[in-house]
Amino acid sequence: MARQRRGLPVHGWLIIDKPVGMTSTQVVGAVRRITGAAKAGHGGTLDPLASGILPIALGEATKTVSYVMDGAKRYRFTVRWGETTETDDAEGPVVEQSAVRPEAAEIEGALGAFIGDVEQLPPAYSALKVGGARAYDLARRGETPDLQPRSVRIDALRLVETPDADHASLEIDCGKGTYVRAVARDLARALGTCGHVTALRRLKVGGFSEDRAISLDKLATMWQFPAPNEHLLPILTALDDIPALAITEPQADRLRHGQPVTVPGAADGTVCVTTGGEPVALAEVDREKVRPLRVFNL
Repeated sequence: MARQRRGLPVHGWLIIDKPVGMTSTQVVGAVRRITGAAKAGHGGTLDPLASGILPIALGEATKTVSYVMDGAKRYRFTVRWGETTETDDAEGPVVEQSAVRPEAAEIEGALGAFIGDVEQLPPAYSALKVGGARAYDLARRGETPDLQPRSVRIDALRLVETPDADHASLEIDCGKGTYVRAVARDLARALGTCGHVTALRRLKVGGFSEDRAISLDKLATMWQFPAPNEHLLPILTALDDIPALAITEPQADRLRHGQPVTVPGAADGTVCVTTGGEPVALAEVDREKVRPLRVFNL
């Protein structure tokens, strides 16, 4: 007999403003303790030194996490010119220095080469697996991970400000798998110097942005009051880019039991099936035949 999961049946998304110093897993744990939710997961890892929005899926919303992780992201980051670190961020020791400090006009002139589908070599200190081991574990043991360049998508890269000669703040709109630390590293090299990221903040993930974010402290305070769900977003919020398909309640019952249904006029592809405005399942349509992929048990 399967063991029953402890906790409350809380379903939906919370957009947490992650503070610097916490891991994404620690944030998930904190949200579970505050809400009492039986199940929780995050929609895309943020490094401990990064801050910004971390979407947390609760309950049945965890079945939509992959769609959030695949969504476009926006970051603001600060580059420190003239110093390369072992980790490409402020955590590692300095391993290279340069006296070159690029001017704002030079920085702006170099950004165009980083927009589009570009080849990027991930940082040695990354979570990618090499021969079954994490690259950062190999790097910490003094080994050089055999990482290969990967194609990533960068839709925009903007210079925000240059507060002093040593630093520049930029914003980037990018796709899944893009390493901002690698962008900073490669941009510095293109400018004839070296550099690393000293600050990183995520501003947007898919359809989630800062205007919906809440701190853990505020969540803990508000969850104690009679209307704790004010910041709990519906499951469907994560599926805005997926076509919706409305069906009847009898059809919904069949899908919930894993049985396909026929919906005349339904277009081929992945859809979010609803009935009465409530999510039923993520499904695949093939020649008007709708087959469930992930059923929401609400």
